[in-house]
Amino acid sequence: MASSIGPRPLAVAIGGFGAIGRAVAARLDRGIEGLRLVAVSARDAARAKAAMAELRTPVPVLPLARLGEAAEVVVECAPAAVLREIAEPALTRSRILMVLSAGALLDNFDLVELARRHGGRIVVPSGALLGLDAVAGAAEGTITRVHMVTRKPPQGLAGAPYLEERGISLDGLRTAKLVFSGSAHAAARGFPANVNVAAALALAGIGPERTTIEIWADPGVSRNTHRIEVEADAARFSMQIENVPSENPKTGRLTALSVLAALKKLVGPLAVGT
Repeated sequence: MASSIGPRPLAVAIGGFGAIGRAVAARLDRGIEGLRLVAVSARDAARAKAAMAELRTPVPVLPLARLGEAAEVVVECAPAAVLREIAEPALTRSRILMVLSAGALLDNFDLVELARRHGGRIVVPSGALLGLDAVAGAAEGTITRVHMVTRKPPQGLAGAPYLEERGISLDGLRTAKLVFSGSAHAAARGFPANVNVAAALALAGIGPERTTIEIWADPGVSRNTHRIEVEADAARFSMQIENVPSENPKTGRLTALSVLAALKKLVGPLAVGT
């Protein structure tokens, strides 16, 4: 007779406890079939431990490098600079690593080979973007052009290295200003907290050097807006999304929801989309 007990839930750890990490943790804590939150990590460990009081089932606050010891899936939603600190220990333990800092992945692409050698896996969720399924499908044929135009409120771009290195100030901006035009790779380096979506788009399609992006600081928008244009032998398509910012103006609310959807896809009996 078949057992009535289902498979053991997949253990999930979250690296980074900012706006995205907290939102994902809270939803996992409320319960998602097949998934179980087992640990988090944060720059401010004391603050994160205090935040555990808000969860029904508090979990340990561990160093980044130990998340792979505790979990089968490690969700990276930390500053791009610490990607390797999370990734290497997890991948060498054959874990699934869910990467939100897709821009940092472009400069640390040897992590893909590390995953291959150890039987690990890197998953890049759609985040605050749309249409990656269509782009990935078109890439199985021939894509000739992928271009993205990003518009953000000026405060959503504040502190970007590209702007600071060039002395570009957005203070008091009253009209839309084009602040960057170039490859997705250069955009990811210059705006590491702002355009991980460009890196994800590049990975789904024709690569970070051939994918192009414009970044506009626009005081006339209240939402982070991305428009994608694709020319391929299978289809020509364009898409636009307007994301409501989270408490962190650099990140849309949709990002955390995308992580949850990607986690569910790992364990669900039905997976929809490429």
